[in-house]
Amino acid sequence: MAEQQSTPSSAPAPTGSPAPAGTAEAGGIETGGPAPSSARVGGTFTVDDAVELAVVDRNGFVESRHIGSAVVVGPDGEVELQVGDIEAPVFPRSSLKPFQAIAAMQAGAPLVGEQVALACASHVGSREHMELAAAMLAKAGLSEDDLRCPTAWPQDGPARTALTRGELEIGGRTLAAEKSRLAFNCSGKHAAFLWACVENGWDLETYLDADHPLQRHVVEVVEEFAGERIAHLAVDGCGAPVPAFSLRGLARAVGRLAAAPSNKNANARAATVATAMLDYPWAVHGEGEDNTVVMEDLGIICKLGAEGVLVLGAPDGTACAVKILDGNGRAATLVGLTLMAAAGAVQPEQLGPVLEKTTRPILGGGEPVGRIRLAAPVLALLD
Repeated sequence: MAEQQSTPSSAPAPTGSPAPAGTAEAGGIETGGPAPSSARVGGTFTVDDAVELAVVDRNGFVESRHIGSAVVVGPDGEVELQVGDIEAPVFPRSSLKPFQAIAAMQAGAPLVGEQVALACASHVGSREHMELAAAMLAKAGLSEDDLRCPTAWPQDGPARTALTRGELEIGGRTLAAEKSRLAFNCSGKHAAFLWACVENGWDLETYLDADHPLQRHVVEVVEEFAGERIAHLAVDGCGAPVPAFSLRGLARAVGRLAAAPSNKNANARAATVATAMLDYPWAVHGEGEDNTVVMEDLGIICKLGAEGVLVLGAPDGTACAVKILDGNGRAATLVGLTLMAAAGAVQPEQLGPVLEKTTRPILGGGEPVGRIRLAAPVLALLD
């Protein structure tokens, strides 16, 4: 997974408490709801509260077990299916990016088309991804030097090779043969953040601080769409604040996002974000990558987050949020799409070809000798 892991165990809290929900133009969304009911503000759900979601089968022997929690909400935001603890706070990690993009656009970032999709991306750092991030910065009168995300080598093979050789040209200049902030998977989000700051005359050096006006607005947007208060605020792998709230709240937020294009009363920025993600799925992840494949083949929003998080959202507002407790996301797409099919949001016959592309085989000697398969609690929901 492209995302770096958060190193701080906790982040500096915003000055004062988060701004009240209800000011983010959500369009008919009820806000100001309670914080997640779990009292475990110091952590997410425990092993005792999780269920087995998937197992790794090697030659008929269960080698590993992935436990976690998952929830599907219907178009009305009510729970339709659940396994495990869906009320304990979780960090959405990069599955939060569509809502950070909404906040940046509401704050004035004039994003359009594939720029919107890249603002939501955990991209692989292809030449196209890096060119687009650089172009966004240039339109704001900025450059890569203004980004505060970490540097990285591209995950994309051709771009990585070109960069290591000092042969990668981006934005009309040849990059040095070293890690680049443009290649970091969150560079599009950071470019959008900076563009919003430029439009408002906000400080650029501190745009990742929790008490910066833009980051406080992100919290407003999250609480607006999730319908609940955040439980904790930390520092994500890219350096931006990341709030913790319930898995149910995350699914509810994604459902509202996914349904926005067909709802005339919905938040206009949410409609723009959902449309752009589906129109430019390559920008959100990368050609042949899991999130891109799901969006291209099924027409539903799909967004990963580090530490085993995945969200899915269908156009009717049915949405799923998955958290694998051990942080390994290799089974998340299998579990999430299965639950969406169980809820009737995806046709079962559509799953096979997509799962073939997104679920990696278990290899022995370079040949398939097993597979990742669903565990009993998930299979029981299919009956």
